Amino acid sequence: MREFKFIGSILALLILNICCSNKMDEVNKLFETIDTDIEYAEDVIVIYSDSAKVRLEVAGPFLERYVNKREPKDVFPKGVHVEFFNDQQEIISWLDSKYMERLEKKGLVYVRDSVVLYNTENEKLETSELIWDEVSERIYTDKFVRITQPERGDTSYGYGFETSKNFNEFIIKKNFSAKMSMDDISSALGQQ
Repeated sequence: MREFKFIGSILALLILNICCSNKMDEVNKLFETIDTDIEYAEDVIVIYSDSAKVRLEVAGPFLERYVNKREPKDVFPKGVHVEFFNDQQEIISWLDSKYMERLEKKGLVYVRDSVVLYNTENEKLETSELIWDEVSERIYTDKFVRITQPERGDTSYGYGFETSKNFNEFIIKKNFSAKMSMDDISSALGQQ
């Protein structure tokens, strides 16, 4: 499922080429520039579980895993699709974004750029950034948000937002109901 592409064969060819020229300073310089604390993978699905229950599943076209012991993190620089599960292993909400970064030791996940969060009630949140606290299982932002609730025939706008991972109840911290142009909305959501 995960296909890690290591640069070992290219590295071996480069070392062989450099060693043949008998310039050890060039060989040493090559090792100084290679970051061995990063793993790369394509077409990745990562499953996060707790107590043998899947809590969420993250799928993305490209993963950079920083394995530094002091600050390990996963970065999906080309976008993600995330599915959140309840205790019965049913999908309760899902999220799409063009960028995701998970800071393992801090238990925080940042998603940025064209973030869209959906729930099973067909409600949709759009924003430029969301933060998920894995410990409290709260999702929040201080950025502009647009929430569409088709069953209620309602669209809400505001700055600042907080919800649980199932996105069934939420708070908009600075709500406003003024009419906004599509250009203003696109600009606030970072979708230029």
